[in-house]
Amino acid sequence: MKTWFKSGTPWIWLTGGAMTLCMVMVIGLLLLIGVRGFSHFWPAAIVETTYTAPGAEPMRLLGELSRSETLTAAQIRESGVEVAEDQLFVTRHLLKQGTRDQLGRDFVWYLADYMGAWHYPQDALMLERREWGNFYGYPVELREGDAVIARGADLPRELAARVKRSNDLFEQIRRIERKDIGDINMRLERIRLAERRLELRDDVPAAEVQAQKAEFEQTRARLDAEYLVLQGKLDQLYLDMRRDTLVAEIMDGRQVEVSLANIVRASQPNAMGLPSKLAYYGERLWEFIAGYPREANTEGGIFPAIFGTVTMVFVMSIMVTPFGILAAIYLREYAKQGPLLRLIRVSVYNLAGVPSIVFGVFGLGFFVYFIGGGIDRLFYPESLPAPTFGTPGLFWVSLTLALLTLPVVIVATEEGLARIPRTVREGSLALGATKAETLWRIVVPQATPAMMTGLILAIARAAGEVAPLMLVGVVKLAPTLPIDGHFPFIHLERKIMHLGFHIYDVGFQSPNVEAARPLVYATALTLVIIIVALNMSAVAIRNHLREKYRSESD
Repeated sequence: MKTWFKSGTPWIWLTGGAMTLCMVMVIGLLLLIGVRGFSHFWPAAIVETTYTAPGAEPMRLLGELSRSETLTAAQIRESGVEVAEDQLFVTRHLLKQGTRDQLGRDFVWYLADYMGAWHYPQDALMLERREWGNFYGYPVELREGDAVIARGADLPRELAARVKRSNDLFEQIRRIERKDIGDINMRLERIRLAERRLELRDDVPAAEVQAQKAEFEQTRARLDAEYLVLQGKLDQLYLDMRRDTLVAEIMDGRQVEVSLANIVRASQPNAMGLPSKLAYYGERLWEFIAGYPREANTEGGIFPAIFGTVTMVFVMSIMVTPFGILAAIYLREYAKQGPLLRLIRVSVYNLAGVPSIVFGVFGLGFFVYFIGGGIDRLFYPESLPAPTFGTPGLFWVSLTLALLTLPVVIVATEEGLARIPRTVREGSLALGATKAETLWRIVVPQATPAMMTGLILAIARAAGEVAPLMLVGVVKLAPTLPIDGHFPFIHLERKIMHLGFHIYDVGFQSPNVEAARPLVYATALTLVIIIVALNMSAVAIRNHLREKYRSESD
């Protein structure tokens, strides 16, 4: 046994076992969040059954089976539910019955012992709505105003066509509100700021001030007229969108009206074939990736969060890379070795261990309030007291994360510089090159793969941070993206959404936890995929540079 230990074989097996365990855990985690998250978009069957609680009248249930679990009978009794005395275990089902505006709750637990036979009616209807969550029921008739348009077998086809019409009108409304009216509001705001800037100046002649103000008034009057035209168009579009109404029967037998203006998608999952289900799944998955959130982030898509995360990582990389590399080059190549340099290195290493929330507090106090407030006083006095850069935003988020990841880039770059053989430097100097030429043409290019390694580690850490971001610019819902068609096109002062914060908000702050649970898994997997994609891009660049400089050195 002693010889076996000395041979090193046990340590090889331990290392291999640890690596295997890590791989199994990582793959298992990815499978868990993938199955729990992306299965949410598959059209689930709608169940109809009866529920007869002790001493109560039978009631009809209709909805999707969310999940089931088996508990001890004692646990159920402690919750106040009556269970037979000789029963040891109880199975219960969580039913997503939706229709929150009529029934009060989306999700309800029901004991399996009191449920009747399950049926899957072909005509059961699921409506995905813009408000109040999903709706489950049976279609009765479709109305245009007060006139009945369709009933019976013709209703699903007519409903699909009119829902599509309603969604087309909704897209027109959203385009007008976000683009056209947003553009008018921005130009009005610029006029207001120009007027304010003119008032703050004392060197402009009175006649010129009056002339510019008259020009501003003309422009404002023209924009107001454009706004009135758009408002009239919006009113007509809203009126058209509210034209149609669906009458449906819900599970307690009542007939309720649902405006088609509130319907995103109508489907009958029990009547769908496999191709229809695949098309439905693809449509919902695309909406999740490319759409905007609804219902306090518990429905809809995560595109603003994806866009904000990627933009933040790019801006952070642009900031941290030159600062980190130049600092490492100075420390390694130019700084005088001694106690002071060792103290600086220890400080850099310790900076990597500071809790990220401390960086957030520092960023809020120093970057946002001190530097941002100073920028506002110097360059945007006409906007005060409303802050421009003196408030959390994309620039301060990226700068805080750049500071957070700076030690990683410095250490990785220093390690890369240290691995360049001394003979390479001496050979270059012996051939007549200066120290700067040797550094920038020989040493730094060969250390580039190590710099890219530092950048990869920085991206991985920055994309996954949440705590500091909440203080310096990430919000629950951002009205606009940080990049648009208005000059200067990249708006660093705007607040952004972030996938990590989206997971925190949906998972822990959502008023409807059960509805938000699948989105937490799906968003987490999306964040992992984005981090892997960014890292793989950086790894590909690093490998390309490594091969390039290796061939040049050969």
